[in-house]
Amino acid sequence: MDQVKEMADVPQEFVKDGLQFINRCTKPDKREFIKISQAVGVGFVIMGVIGYIVKLVHIPVNNILVGGS
Repeated sequence: MDQVKEMADVPQEFVKDGLQFINRCTKPDKREFIKISQAVGVGFVIMGVIGYIVKLVHIPVNNILVGGS
C-alpha cells in the first residue's frame, strides 16, 4: 500500500516543482536579451570558423593520406 501511495506522490511533486519553476521565471529585459543574443552569435561564428577550417584543411589532408579513395 505504501508503494501505491509513493507512486501517486511522484506526479504531484513533479507538477508542484514545475509550477514553482514557472512562477520564478521572468522575462529578460532588453539589455539581458541583447547580451544573450550576442553570446549566442559569437558562439555560432566560432563554431562556423572551426567547421570551415576543418573542411578546408582536414578533409584534403585526410584524402591525401588515405589515397583519395
